[in-house]
Amino acid sequence: MIEQDITKVVLEAAYKVHSALGPGLLESAYKMCMAYELRKKGYKVEVEKVLPLVYEDIYLEYGYRMDLVVNDKVVVELKCVDCFNDVHIAQLLTYLRLAEKRVGLLLNFKVKSLRDGVKRVVL
Repeated sequence: MIEQDITKVVLEAAYKVHSALGPGLLESAYKMCMAYELRKKGYKVEVEKVLPLVYEDIYLEYGYRMDLVVNDKVVVELKCVDCFNDVHIAQLLTYLRLAEKRVGLLLNFKVKSLRDGVKRVVL
């Protein structure tokens, strides 16, 4: 399955979760509900996937954690913020580069309409 198909299903799940729960909950609640919805559809979902940081001779096993990785192809970062800023996009770009993935979704569940809280990032 290609990334475009996966992102479509991830967005469908996000809209379903956001419609049911609304804005204002903790990120962790949305994360677990998203994982549940995607797994129900038969997708492989890794939650809080550890992303080691390697620099020359330094290896930090627990350097970072990606919120969701779907089918080993798409990184999904969830936020509950007033609006995205440059650091959120930079974080996702860094995760994509370090994890050697091409496509990521940044989802903000603190918005009235989820359409205003979606950013697709491609390396």
